[in-house]
Amino acid sequence: MELRKDERIDDLHRKGYKIIQNPNKFCFGMDAVLLTGFTSVRQDEKVLDLGTGTGIIPILLEAKTKGKSFTGLEIQEGSIDMAKRSVKLNGLDDKIFIVKGDIKEAEKLFPLSSFDVITSNPPYMNNKSGIKNTLEPKSIARHEILCELDDVIKNAASLVKVGGRFYMVHRPNRLPEIIVTLKKYKLEPKRMRFVHPYVYKEPNMVLIESVRHGKPQLKIEPPLMVYKEVGKYTEEIYEIYGYNK
Repeated sequence: MELRKDERIDDLHRKGYKIIQNPNKFCFGMDAVLLTGFTSVRQDEKVLDLGTGTGIIPILLEAKTKGKSFTGLEIQEGSIDMAKRSVKLNGLDDKIFIVKGDIKEAEKLFPLSSFDVITSNPPYMNNKSGIKNTLEPKSIARHEILCELDDVIKNAASLVKVGGRFYMVHRPNRLPEIIVTLKKYKLEPKRMRFVHPYVYKEPNMVLIESVRHGKPQLKIEPPLMVYKEVGKYTEEIYEIYGYNK
């Protein structure tokens, strides 16, 4: 596999799969990996990942589940190129499909109500916050430059089947807005888990499962702790990553 300038191949510790990344642009973070650990995909289900980046979520979900197909939607050319080459590198061309497109137009790119599961690790930061270069891939991944929270949830609600699930990872400080927006588009929050860096630290991530036209009943799962001490992950994090301890 020929690499472009500054690219590298990283081991995903699942089924021997690897991924091509460019640290000068953007590399996937723990949030994407934790989302794949939180997401439930049943046998033969069809999955769509909104804003797939270099394809980390579809690749890991294919490794971890028995889903039928995994589609990643991405707008940035560089990320699309890396994602497609990673899919080919892992021999997954028949199960993972990378599509170029805008999240804001996703409901026009796919048949409505056609996916059993939709995932997204969207930009966390409101476009009015933080200093950024809007032309950089890292800024696009972190800030709501090309799409906003409403765009992600609106299109997820249109494309997931009635009774289907939408999984998202985000920041706890935006949780009120997230819940209001989910309900606005008839996605009922059903399961939620907060992620804490340490047991004595407040959460810095929240994982949310919602169901289209689901009945109101929210389960708050036990918190997920990332580190048990400085530089050492908890056993659950090792398990989610697939590392050999």
